[in-house]
Amino acid sequence: MEQQRLFQILELDGTLRIDNMVINEKLAIEMYKLLVLNRVFDRKLVNMQRKGQIGTYAAFEGQEASQVGSAMALMEQDWMFPTYRDHAAMLTFGYEMVKIIWYWMGRIEGCVPPDNRNILPPYVPIATQIPQAAGAAWASKYKNERACSLVYFGDGATSEGDFHEGLNMASVFKAPVVFFCQNNGYAISVPFSRQTASETIAQKAIAYQMENIRVDGNDVFAVYVATKNALEAARSGKGPTLIEAVTYRYGPHTTADDPSRYRSTEESESWKSRDPILRLEVYLRRQGVLDQDVQEKVATEAERLVNDGIQYALTIPKSDPSIMFNHVLSNKPWNIQEQESSFNRFMQEHHQ
Repeated sequence: MEQQRLFQILELDGTLRIDNMVINEKLAIEMYKLLVLNRVFDRKLVNMQRKGQIGTYAAFEGQEASQVGSAMALMEQDWMFPTYRDHAAMLTFGYEMVKIIWYWMGRIEGCVPPDNRNILPPYVPIATQIPQAAGAAWASKYKNERACSLVYFGDGATSEGDFHEGLNMASVFKAPVVFFCQNNGYAISVPFSRQTASETIAQKAIAYQMENIRVDGNDVFAVYVATKNALEAARSGKGPTLIEAVTYRYGPHTTADDPSRYRSTEESESWKSRDPILRLEVYLRRQGVLDQDVQEKVATEAERLVNDGIQYALTIPKSDPSIMFNHVLSNKPWNIQEQESSFNRFMQEHHQ
């Protein structure tokens, strides 16, 4: 079987492979600012983990274009189902930075989504979010809403039963959902070649009579256009799409991992020539909208925003553990009320 070609718009030299009327100067600059912000955020959280300020952290450096480009294609009423590595997508769609930091500090407040966005807390169990996203999309369709669901997962998740169950359900009911696989080459330490015998992830959609596309995950333009088209198709009743974004994570699976045990330094370095931020910088310079002064201003503002978020996260009072009973069910059933009362009595007796 001939391997499916990657959908690309932006070449490494900053030229456009195809004429594109969707991307304009304003949108490209906004993408650039978000890419830079998220890279600064990611690196600083790795540093926080090394200093013991947060727990084990899952970095995403190298995958920024996949997350930013796809999240920017969403509309306000849409639903996002992220994994533990999709902080760039969450930030792009409106999740507060400080809450993501709190999440990695173990604070319950980090799992409380903003009032004006339908963003689920990060999913840690692999692939469990996929059938839930299909169900949410089906509910939106049933209620005649215009909302779509965008669900993120890695290549390793495609080996789970939840992946196939979610795609099958969505296909049968033509649910308005976009399945977004970030294929970064490794599911922890298992390379893609040991994950599946299929040439691509995208082709798995064929069995479900589902639209699919394989996109260059380091090309923020291509990711944005592919996701936007898939969401528009879903919104118009044409059903789901599976997107495979081919990308790479430069760092370890998490800060508890040693990638040198299963991949070479040369492999990681080779991907840096396809870095999503550098590629966009080359394009913006060719367009005459990015120079050294603008670049420094963008970097400085990103540093300020992330430093402010970290400072705020570290200085607020200790979290109240009793809020674990809130933000899950709108009306607490009797058993949850009993657990809450029991917990409060325990805290009063042992922390007077």
